[in-house]
Amino acid sequence: MANTSSAKKAVRKITHRTAVNKARRSEMRTQLRKVEEALSAGNAAAATAAMAVAAPLLMRASQKGIIHKNTASRKVSRLNIRMKKLAQA
Repeated sequence: MANTSSAKKAVRKITHRTAVNKARRSEMRTQLRKVEEALSAGNAAAATAAMAVAAPLLMRASQKGIIHKNTASRKVSRLNIRMKKLAQA
């Protein structure tokens, strides 16, 4: 248990930050799943719309330290490749 007032405040900050990060991570994963579902269904219009929402969320998550910058870039890149293949088919 925290003994000093600064340690107690740190516990409160950690709890709040954990909740914020969890919400951001959950929203990011939800939007990624929507892109994946649209791609697997072969719906290019829905995939494009979902990607327009998911890509900024991924990059924002990387800026906030929820995921690594390279991970976000890799995910966006791979999704874009799959979208281009879907558009050509």
